[in-house]
Amino acid sequence: MAVVYEKTKLLTDKPLHYCPGCTHGIIHRLVAEAIDELGIQGKTIGIAPVGCAVFAYDYFNCDMMEAAHGRAPAVATGCKRVNPNNIVFTYQGDGDLASIGAAEITHAATRGENITVIFVNNAIYGMTGGQMAPTTLPGQVTTTSPYGRDPKLCGYPIRVSEMLATLDGPAYISRVSVHDVKHIMEAKKAIKKAFEMQIAGKGFSLVEVLSACPTNWGMTPQEALKWVESNMIPQYPLGVKKEVE
Repeated sequence: MAVVYEKTKLLTDKPLHYCPGCTHGIIHRLVAEAIDELGIQGKTIGIAPVGCAVFAYDYFNCDMMEAAHGRAPAVATGCKRVNPNNIVFTYQGDGDLASIGAAEITHAATRGENITVIFVNNAIYGMTGGQMAPTTLPGQVTTTSPYGRDPKLCGYPIRVSEMLATLDGPAYISRVSVHDVKHIMEAKKAIKKAFEMQIAGKGFSLVEVLSACPTNWGMTPQEALKWVESNMIPQYPLGVKKEVE
């Protein structure tokens, strides 16, 4: 009998702790499949963040480390420089990467560190209760912006991919989404491409993934996926922002 589907070996059997409708699980799967298909499991090191994905080390079947809040790029830099043959990736949310970790990600990118960053953007602080993040949309209601984010008071959302793409160091930066099957397949291609850039020694690569957070958005999973498409993508246009030859 032909095998038409099987679970990737890069995911453990540990049940995921994420809320119903959260798309972190999909993104985990895509990262794991990319590592599996590239045959790099034995030399891959993942860096887990502080945030909703803090337990990522329980889910990926490769060497994992836990970083302090926002410091995953610094930890990844050390892992890569100690042994350049390692394939090193960070998995970070928007609070972790774009707020407290803004300096770390910017300097890792401008140095052209040969690491891969998976940046999950759900426009909110998830684990800590739904506070406004640097990526929260104008008018979006959160626990710390109960009347909606007012750009006059709080500034505008940070487009991390576009910002980092202006630097000389990055080799590949792309923004994708996982709100439907078509875009999930495109996201997988981008994630795999990012790892391939690292394998080829091209330099810093980052894939920003627009992700749903039904619990903190106060929506059903179906409503949250539609909200990604109708609200997040216009604010954060999809596509490759930078790619070196």
